[in-house]
Amino acid sequence: MQSLEEQLKIIKRGTVEILPEEELILKLKTSIKENKPLRIKQGFDPTAPDIHLGHTVCLRKLRQFQELGHQVILIIGDYTGMVGDPSGRSETRPQLTMEEIRKNAQTYQEQFFKVVDESKTEVHHNGEWFSRMSFQEIMHLASNFTLARMLERDDFSKRFKEQIPISIHELFYPLMQAYDSVMIKADVEIGATEQKFNLLAGRQIQQIYGQEPQVILTMPVLVGTDGEQRMSKSVGNYIGIAEPPGEIFGKIMSIPDGQIYNYFELVTDVGEDELRQLKKELEEKKTNPMLLKKRLGKQIVRMYYSQKEADKACEEFERIFSRKELPEEIPERRLEDDEEKLWIGHFLVKAGCASSTSEVKRLIKQGGLYIDGKRIEDEKLKVSVEGEKLIRLGKRRFFKIVGKVRKD
Repeated sequence: MQSLEEQLKIIKRGTVEILPEEELILKLKTSIKENKPLRIKQGFDPTAPDIHLGHTVCLRKLRQFQELGHQVILIIGDYTGMVGDPSGRSETRPQLTMEEIRKNAQTYQEQFFKVVDESKTEVHHNGEWFSRMSFQEIMHLASNFTLARMLERDDFSKRFKEQIPISIHELFYPLMQAYDSVMIKADVEIGATEQKFNLLAGRQIQQIYGQEPQVILTMPVLVGTDGEQRMSKSVGNYIGIAEPPGEIFGKIMSIPDGQIYNYFELVTDVGEDELRQLKKELEEKKTNPMLLKKRLGKQIVRMYYSQKEADKACEEFERIFSRKELPEEIPERRLEDDEEKLWIGHFLVKAGCASSTSEVKRLIKQGGLYIDGKRIEDEKLKVSVEGEKLIRLGKRRFFKIVGKVRKD
């Protein structure tokens, strides 16, 4: 294991708070002295099928703990996922079915290990213990937290004052997350800043169950490509780590200039010297931000794919946006239909170019749909099925549709 000073330097990079820091120092000293790794926990509720760069802020911190010799425990919240984390929510989240949770959880596990080392990771579903709890045990857990304490949360407090309904099952969420820490005997729990209440609840519940309380480590929330809201699939401002290299690179190029440093610090593996140099370049404004974003885009694509794919994605971006040329490779979609003409929404959905007609309508309103280089503005447009058409959706997605009318 590395020295205490070296470990603290790595652990503190990009961290918002360590509470209490003196307890972490004591835990690390004991860990080094006894050559016994700390148990580092993070929970993920599989409420959506993909992991995006926002998730990797904490996942990368877990990877750093692994490289320091500690044991990482990932909790897949199949039961907490059915409740839905109320943190930052202005209303009750829709409940997912167990089938939806399990399907999402499978994708999560596949993508976790693009960041953390699978050989040094314990994975648990919290259904392992919650599915076996008796009602008496649930009552005992709930008896250790007061309603007044729950209403200290900003989100619950605001909803209560505004008379926005708070379902009873939402109050169980921080208790369930806390009980996860009891079951895996966590020494440290990592989460985003908005998770602070839940993480602190873990300390309280661990003590009630006779355990030494965990140290909590909060990480900043990554702003999405819109430069305003936290990265989220529901908002549509996310960059998925399993997306095609060109899509990742293109989305990185769309982030606001003011987020360049944050992305380098929080979601890449660049060293401290390079970060200092980058900060200097941004402050002195001597380097074109687009060049820095290209560097960032290549760095991230390389991390999740390869240097070859990173170079190719950059070249493709320059071909389309700098030289106004078409991509080197355009996916082809074939379409056969009984009708000679189709409404534009049905045309693109049937060809597999769009996921829904509402997506097509949104693109038209935003001026982001082109057919053979012509912007489409008519939401009621009917398109001939016959022949070849070059489709552009948004800034980066291109398709060639080859269509024909079915004949009896």
